[in-house]
Amino acid sequence: MKKVISSDKVGKAVGPYSQAIETYEGYVFVSGQLPFDKDGNKEETIEKQTAQSLENIKAILEEAGLSMDNIVKTTVLLQNMADFGKMNEVYATYFSGDYPARVCYEVARLPKDVL
Repeated sequence: MKKVISSDKVGKAVGPYSQAIETYEGYVFVSGQLPFDKDGNKEETIEKQTAQSLENIKAILEEAGLSMDNIVKTTVLLQNMADFGKMNEVYATYFSGDYPARVCYEVARLPKDVL
């Protein structure tokens, strides 16, 4: 059994997927979040795109009664690894205490040409 989690503070999915799914065991799986606000606006810098993506995740988690401190694993996809340092500075501000496990990849292209 599963429960769909969604927040009206986050823009609509760009494909056939849910913002998040909670399993009967209580695990919550959040889909990857693009850096768009609820109105579909996108910032241009890697710092602002990182912050918006994390704000979207935060809003979805809050809908499930959770916080960023409940995250155990993240995956970061960057269009250019040269942005790693700037992304990392913003990313670090969204967590307190122990950081989640993480992987980061450079990819050729992301949906809607985000950074």
